[in-house]
Amino acid sequence: MDEDSRGHRLESGLTEEILRLNAVPAPLFGTYTVPTEGTGKVPAALILPGSGPVDRDGNLPTVETGCLRGLAHELAHHGIASLRVDKRGIGASREAAPSEQELRLETYVADAIRWLTTLREQTRVGRVFLIGHSEGALIASIAAQRIPCDGLILLAGAGRPAGEVIRSQLVSMGIEMPLVRAAGVILSAMEKGQTVGSVPPELNALFRPTVQPYLRSWLAVDPASELSKVKVPSIVIQGDRDLQVSITDARRLVAHQREAQLTIVHGMNHILRTVPTNRDANLASYNAPNLPIAASLAPILADFMVPWRESDTRRMLG
Repeated sequence: MDEDSRGHRLESGLTEEILRLNAVPAPLFGTYTVPTEGTGKVPAALILPGSGPVDRDGNLPTVETGCLRGLAHELAHHGIASLRVDKRGIGASREAAPSEQELRLETYVADAIRWLTTLREQTRVGRVFLIGHSEGALIASIAAQRIPCDGLILLAGAGRPAGEVIRSQLVSMGIEMPLVRAAGVILSAMEKGQTVGSVPPELNALFRPTVQPYLRSWLAVDPASELSKVKVPSIVIQGDRDLQVSITDARRLVAHQREAQLTIVHGMNHILRTVPTNRDANLASYNAPNLPIAASLAPILADFMVPWRESDTRRMLG
């Protein structure tokens, strides 16, 4: 991959350009990926990352998954443009971070709406879609209620309120039961809108007082209920080897939005890679950015976003 004098990154079959969105207190940044084949309009997707310090490529500060970068490149090879973005406080958008006390789920929703408008303004963009990965699925579901788009795609999105997800994840992580119970007490208080002043040191990273305003805004929202309000075509995609979100979550989502499609991808984990059943191998994939995205994922997305594709026409004509 090379970089030209304008800062565009070039790879066979696609071009990438850095886009800037003016914001307060500082700009936000994202990467616009477009297929190089042809000159006409193409469908495009805004890709929203998951919770925590996850950047536009799907990376954490100490873990490089590259999953969202890989997804964008696979989409381009299927004739679909995309825009993947750094959240406030993350990556190139780090200077745009509000204080922890000011951050809310709504902050990310408002930014997503502005980014979708920016994507629509790009020269080659035709139909526009929202893709939300993990917590980004919830943000995408809310944004899709407020701004016109042509479809909604939820990848590994929780189907339960965040409090239930956090409780189950703490147990699955093998956290000592006294701490699990303490976390449950804290979550119950915040679910009632309360501030918790005293947090055990072992849980401070998760429940420190400065992050509680954001947590309360997140805990108050039911992802399935939000999806039920979406009026555009929707698809819920879930891997059956996801260690963080389950098929039960996906089924709860579509139970509340009966017009939504449900697709289970065999062998796919939370970061969109095909992995064996072995848990250690699954976790090892989180720090292997060159692993390919699950082979069937981009075709599934392309079938949803481009129902009548030229490649299909060529096959029918022989």
